[in-house]
Amino acid sequence: MRHSFLLLTLSFLLSLQSFAGELKGKLERLKDISRIEELTSEYYPEKYLLRVRQPIDHQHPEAGSFLQRVVVCHLGDNRPTVLVTEGYGGNYALSPHYREELSGLLEANVVFVEHRYFQESVPESALEWEYLTAENSASDLHHITTTFRQLYPGKWISSGISKGGQTSLIYLAFYPNDVDFSVPYVAPLCRGLEDGRHEVFLRKVGSRAERRKIEAFQVEVLKRKESILPMLETFSRERNLTYRLPLAQILDYCVLEYSFAFWQWGTPIAGIPSLTSSDQILFDHLTDISGPDYFAENQPNATFFLQAAKELGYYGYDTRPFRKYLTIQHAGGYLKQLMLPIGAEQTNFNPALYHKIYRFLKENDPRIIFIYGEFDPWSAAHAPNFPHKKNTRFFFQPRGNHRARIGNMPEQTKEKIIKQISRWLENP
Repeated sequence: MRHSFLLLTLSFLLSLQSFAGELKGKLERLKDISRIEELTSEYYPEKYLLRVRQPIDHQHPEAGSFLQRVVVCHLGDNRPTVLVTEGYGGNYALSPHYREELSGLLEANVVFVEHRYFQESVPESALEWEYLTAENSASDLHHITTTFRQLYPGKWISSGISKGGQTSLIYLAFYPNDVDFSVPYVAPLCRGLEDGRHEVFLRKVGSRAERRKIEAFQVEVLKRKESILPMLETFSRERNLTYRLPLAQILDYCVLEYSFAFWQWGTPIAGIPSLTSSDQILFDHLTDISGPDYFAENQPNATFFLQAAKELGYYGYDTRPFRKYLTIQHAGGYLKQLMLPIGAEQTNFNPALYHKIYRFLKENDPRIIFIYGEFDPWSAAHAPNFPHKKNTRFFFQPRGNHRARIGNMPEQTKEKIIKQISRWLENP
């Protein structure tokens, strides 16, 4: 293992070319690239923010175009390149402290792509939601990979986290030959608007004692609804949060979301307040884990919720343990009722994308390393692990959550992952 790292490091030192300033000139000569800005970085000798012109609809370029933000982090034109398939906005990649995990492990360049319809990669006709499709997002990535291969002819790895991991899977299903291999982190593959597997997962995750403590907290909050609602009203007013349903129902949804959010982010069981705690302590803990802003109007993730309602799928809530205390009659259809952009509430889920990716993984053996957290509820909808696949590999961080990464895997597992990646980098 150490020998492999020494070889990688030696190869990097021998091959790294320092041509400060030359990269910008090369970027300027690429087609469809504009507005190049130099950024500072603690890890990359050259880093640039730029825009790539993309068709709003790749099947019909005459419909117009928009500018998609891309960040290029450069280590060497003959180094591997990680294509970061971000599922949301890309503001965080502008920070001097930004470093992508695989890039750090492999001394690789980064081409970071902000997802269409997020932050600054939004067409002027943003309300024309029909162009927000998985296929168009995959074609965005195809155009970017094809363009930047002119600068980086070495191995390419696509990788993203959470929805970004989904985006990597989508990209692979539509363009299976674009990259050499993929490393999606905590990437769900949901088969419905309310998939159904997450509720079952939450009834089994962790120990019985842990699950009972979580449920007891949820019930206690609901029992104290009358005294907690004024706190929710103040909380919402101070943050300018508005909702499409009455506050009592919003509190119900915060409580239902609590168990999912609790396990997703690895909240310590010891952090759950005693059932004899004050109303304020219970409310503060609830909003720390499962805040009402998640269900508020005009939130930045409305674009994602629309994608979930159209193609990506989502999860539902098990109301059975709480029915006697809930204001709502049921939780079915909550995503469409509460969280979609205004005017898109009638969106219907189409399972075609799920079936396309499922068939692709079943009928092929692509080079993929899936990283999941054992206790992350999103892993209930992990990609299908078909038997007898030589190249498609799954790794679950023990008791891990949505922050599962190669770096926090057990040492033996981490070595196994890096060894596999090294083989793929060395072989055609």
